[in-house]
Formats: sequence, structure tokens, C-alpha cells
Amino acid sequence: MKYSLVTFGCRVNQADSLRIEEDLRARGAVDAPPAEADVVVVNTCSVTATADQGARQTIRRIARENPAARIVVTGCYATRQPEDVATLPGVVRIVPNPRKERVLEAIASSFDLSTAERFGDGDGGCGAAIEPGVAGRTAFTLRVQTGCEEHCSYCIIPATRGAARSVDIADLLREVRRIAAAGFLEIALTGVHLGSYGHDLEPRVGLIDLLRALSELDDELTFRISSLEPMDCTPEIVELVAGSGGRFAPHFHLPLQHASDPVLRRMRRPYSLDFYKRLTDALVERLPHVSIGSDLIAGFPGETDEEFEANLSYLPSSPLSHVHVFPYSDRPGTAATAMADKVPPPMIRGRAARLRQIGAELSRRFRSAQIGTIRPALTIDDGTIVVTDNYLKLRIPDGLLRNQRVRVLIHDEVTANLYP
Repeated sequence: MKYSLVTFGCRVNQADSLRIEEDLRARGAVDAPPAEADVVVVNTCSVTATADQGARQTIRRIARENPAARIVVTGCYATRQPEDVATLPGVVRIVPNPRKERVLEAIASSFDLSTAERFGDGDGGCGAAIEPGVAGRTAFTLRVQTGCEEHCSYCIIPATRGAARSVDIADLLREVRRIAAAGFLEIALTGVHLGSYGHDLEPRVGLIDLLRALSELDDELTFRISSLEPMDCTPEIVELVAGSGGRFAPHFHLPLQHASDPVLRRMRRPYSLDFYKRLTDALVERLPHVSIGSDLIAGFPGETDEEFEANLSYLPSSPLSHVHVFPYSDRPGTAATAMADKVPPPMIRGRAARLRQIGAELSRRFRSAQIGTIRPALTIDDGTIVVTDNYLKLRIPDGLLRNQRVRVLIHDEVTANLYP
């Protein structure tokens, strides 16, 4: 059987898709483009109306280009609006998030197969294990928890992902060893609310406990910590990263969402701009070459000109290296949907464009500041691209394979040379 995986959204979805792909490959299924696949798994996002629209358009395109494909849809949009998804052409199964780990059963049932059967042909062992380079992935994305109980006023994810649920540290350590044995050199740790890791376990632990356990492993793996809420980026975590000798990358993603305290309160974000400033300033002081990404929402309900200007005032002087800008869109079922004084869509788009312009300048400034520095990096793609520990993607001369550790001297904003 030929399969194709289409993934929308965050690293959590990427991690889920990677596990689905492992299961398929282990049973003999072979990766193929959507236009040639027997089954296509679409792992959807629903963080914005645009994400929903993108999933619908993709499913329709797949069905148009490959009418014989059996489309299995999972993820947050499939969980939130299964009736809408069921009306789309080619969809044979809908697997909501609570049953996402059983996608393989849905695929098997759509082909009238037992899950014990192979999806491949011929005798011998089933399929191939995941390895660096499969589906273009060089680093491994590992989900250590899912679910969220923060209930920000604009966010639908708690309704689609459910309560916070963590994977036990011992199980994660076994998984990390398996990933290392498969040849991966870097793992990105991710979760829906990563900072809540371990709060649901017995005995209760915290993210810092997991990070300490990973830091003691006897291997060459390095780790990236995926998106952390500002209030969860504790001094202990910062100090562990700074003192890890390269085990943990100097790369943080800390969603600000807005630079106006009144808007943060309406968003139900449990911190202030002053807290965020002190946190990011401390990061740069402790890790001078750190990369700090962030998320911003443009046009939140009630956002006044003065409140929007708070973003324009803070961002240019901030230490952020890149920002993701989301134009606000109603998510039915959230508190923000019922709020008054909605910002007109054309104004939302205009404000988002201004924030993106500033974000582009922040990225250029960070890249420029790294020129002349020497950074550890990992080769990706065809070996002519590296990603540095502080999250710069740079081109290097030919001659290397993907998934090799190197050191590079950054030549300009887009290229680097290998450093002995």
C-alpha cells in the first residue's frame, strides 16, 4: 500500500504525524505523493479560520487529483467539526484527537484489513523503521505531553486536545534511546502546553525534571525545547540550558501574543509585558547568542489604536529574533467570540502586515548580529543547508550528507563556511 501524510499546524501535529508514519512504515507501507497514494492521512489544525480553510482546500485538491485515494482525516479540525469534514470528497474515515493513536486501525478498516496484516507485498519482515531523512525530516520531533487547561479566551485547542496528559519520564527515556539508535542526532521536545509537563503524573514532576533526566543521558543527542509559555520558562530551565554544554540549544519560543497589558488580560494571559521583558532580557544576558521567537495576534476584539501601538513601541527594541503573526479570527466556543468591539477584517490585515514588517526586520537584525560567529550546526536536506544551534538556516558548500554535526563560521545573513 502507498500512503501519503499531509500535516498542518504546530510541532505537536508534526510529532503525531511522525508516529503515524512510523506505524505505517513498520507494516510495509510505502511513502508516495498524494496524487499517487492509496491512502492519504490529513492531520489538520484549527487554530485559525485560515487553518480550517487550508485543510478543506487540501482535501478537495487531493480528491480531485487522485479520485481513488481514500482520505483519513485527523487532528483538531476533524475533532472540532467532524460533520463538515465528512462532507468533503474522498473522506472515508474521521479520527478525532482522542483516538489519533488508532489511525492505523482506521486505515486498515478502510481497506478491510486486520491491523495484524502487512500493508506491503511479499514475504519477510515488515517495512522499514523511521530514520533521518524520511519525509524530509532530519531532527526528530517528540511529543512529551498533550492537552491544555489554560483556557486563553481566544484558543479552541483545550476543547480539541482535552486535559493535560504527560508521558512518564522513564517511558520517554526509553523512546529517546530508541530514537538515538535509529540515527537521529537532534530531538525537538514538544507539547500542547509543554510547561505543564508532569503535573498530572504520580508522583508529580515538572518539565525541569524531564530536562535534567535528558541531560544525564550518555549519548550525543542534542535537544530543542519547543514553545514555552512565558510563565513556564523558569530560571531553573534557563540555567540548565545555559550550563548544558550544548546539550540543549540556545533557542526559545515564548509566545507574547500582545504588548498591551489590557489586551493580555482580555486574552486571559497570566503575565504582563514587564514580566515578558524581564524574562527575555535575562535570557539574552545569560545566553548572548540565544534565538527567541514569539507569536503575536493582530486585531484581538476591542484592540484600540493605542493598544496596537504598544506592539509597535515594544517590538523594535525587543531581543526577539523572529515572530509569527496571526490575524485574529473567531473560534466558535471560545470566550473571545462573544466579545464586543470586533476589529474590522481590513484593519486586522493591515495591522498584521505592519507586525510582519517589524518581524522581518528583527530577523535581519539577528542574522546580521551573528555574522562572524562560530556556531555548532546540523546538516539537513541535501547536506548543503545547516541549522545552527540558535536556529539560523544557512547554506554551506557542497560535500556533506544530511544529519552531520559541523561547526560553521557565519559569513553573511544566508551563508556560512565550515570551521575546522
